[in-house]
Amino acid sequence: MAFLAGPRLLDWASSPPHLQFNKFVLTGYRPASSGSGCLRSLFYLHNELGNIYTHGALPIIHCTLACRPWLRPAALVGYTLLSGVAGWRALTAPSTSARLRAFGWQAAARLLVFGARGVGLGSGAPGSLPCYLRMDALALLGGLVNVARLPERWGPGRFDYWGNSHQIMHLLSVGSILQLHAGVVPDLLWAAHHACPQD
Repeated sequence: MAFLAGPRLLDWASSPPHLQFNKFVLTGYRPASSGSGCLRSLFYLHNELGNIYTHGALPIIHCTLACRPWLRPAALVGYTLLSGVAGWRALTAPSTSARLRAFGWQAAARLLVFGARGVGLGSGAPGSLPCYLRMDALALLGGLVNVARLPERWGPGRFDYWGNSHQIMHLLSVGSILQLHAGVVPDLLWAAHHACPQD
């Protein structure tokens, strides 16, 4: 996806303070941007590009709307634009809770796609939808645990090295990604071999 030249990227020390939450990622930070700058960042390489597209439920939308060729491109473009806005809001969020809320519209859009699939307006491999629901549930739970700072809030100092909210969030994120994989692989195989009914 990285095919445009972007702005000069920043190192960790030069990045905006709200992005300095991982001092071990040293380079590749986007500078503060306007809304259009954030949309442009969907098309050049930086250290959050993979994060943006993996929030992207693009393969889910692609398969769900496989038999709706007039709607699928609009939904994919709409979700990509929504991802750009969410990325901009997360990039400029003043707190971790605001960063979590920035992705709320993406979650709502995915739930709309899941709902369409659940009531038969969408398509896909049988069994993939529960994987996607578990994927979002695990991601949401991880975000909430991280924002709430649990369990370290209950025992300051007891979870400095192991078992803190950030580690729990990462474990839940791994589970979420595994659920995405468990749903997308059968969906893509289904889409490759499925013939849509003629209207």
